[in-house]
Amino acid sequence: MRNHPLFKGAYVLSLTFLLTNCQNKKSDSGEKDTVKLKADTVAAAPQPVSEPLVTHIYTADPSAHVFNGKLYIYPSHDFEAGIPENDLGDHFGMQDYHILSMDSVGGEVKDHGVALDIKDIAWAGRQLWAPDAAFANGKYYLYFPAKDKKDVFRIGVAVSDKPEGPFKAEPEPIKGTFSIDPAVFTDTDGKSYIYFGGIWGGQLQRWSSGQYDEQGKERQEEEPALSPKIARLSKNMLSLAEPVKEVKILDKEGKELLTKDHERRFFEASWMHKYNGKYYFSYSTGDTHFIAYAIGDNPYGPFTYQGVIVNPVIGWTNHHSIVEYKGKWYLFYHDSSLSGGKTHLRSVKVAELVYNPDGTIQTFNAYK
Repeated sequence: MRNHPLFKGAYVLSLTFLLTNCQNKKSDSGEKDTVKLKADTVAAAPQPVSEPLVTHIYTADPSAHVFNGKLYIYPSHDFEAGIPENDLGDHFGMQDYHILSMDSVGGEVKDHGVALDIKDIAWAGRQLWAPDAAFANGKYYLYFPAKDKKDVFRIGVAVSDKPEGPFKAEPEPIKGTFSIDPAVFTDTDGKSYIYFGGIWGGQLQRWSSGQYDEQGKERQEEEPALSPKIARLSKNMLSLAEPVKEVKILDKEGKELLTKDHERRFFEASWMHKYNGKYYFSYSTGDTHFIAYAIGDNPYGPFTYQGVIVNPVIGWTNHHSIVEYKGKWYLFYHDSSLSGGKTHLRSVKVAELVYNPDGTIQTFNAYK
């Protein structure tokens, strides 16, 4: 594994634990040395540049949108499920969604309470992971992944008259969808597209043949990496208007990124936004912890890799969204600094996103 802030954070936490348990023991070097070591430990901890939007619950995977002149954030809701951690993400046992809103970045954040609970989704079995939302036809649509009764990830949709919900789930998942991390983008012509997919626990590798295979694997190191998926949504926003297609991410020479290219290839957390007529597809590299982006000329791509939007954060995962609000662009993301580095207890944050004159994005560091 690469040098990641999580390991630095874990070291600081371990050292703090050691100091706490030694406070009542005598030391040959005296109390002053203990106090100095404590100060050094605090100074060594990564200092976040942004504070969590809310601290009364843990939130992650923020999808931000502007509805009715206000910012709405659609995150997943972390809690301590008591499940051992593994690479399939079973410890991310989320059961409901809370929707947040605010009138200004840096202002008061309102939690609108439970907008959708897994017990009210007829087809779902467990794990309500990262959602997204859209507005059309005078209604608000909440798109979400969940494992069905056979433990296979599908993507569902719920509908509300209000952006904050509550939402009522459709009785079945969206036909033709699978895996995780739905992101819905509505273009200036009014057409909406859904992007989705995630490797490892997100099960995308199990669909590499076009059919579900529980034993499905990632492609070989020298083969093109597994791709995120895209399909245009029907006008009613409840179904796909076309077969699912692959989203191709290319290098500057026009070649597809390979499976072995862990620092650039797609892993999860699709997002699409448009800037100066160009389409920006951004995503997480997952096991290397970067939020990267690529630019294309239409919603389908192909997209050419450009660089990193967010460097790794404390907590292993990251999942983001990008939105324009009141003349500025903002990056929403999460980390685990509030929980002391626990990978499954994350907190949503926000920072300003800065473009260079040529349209590239300045890399954001979440710590001072």
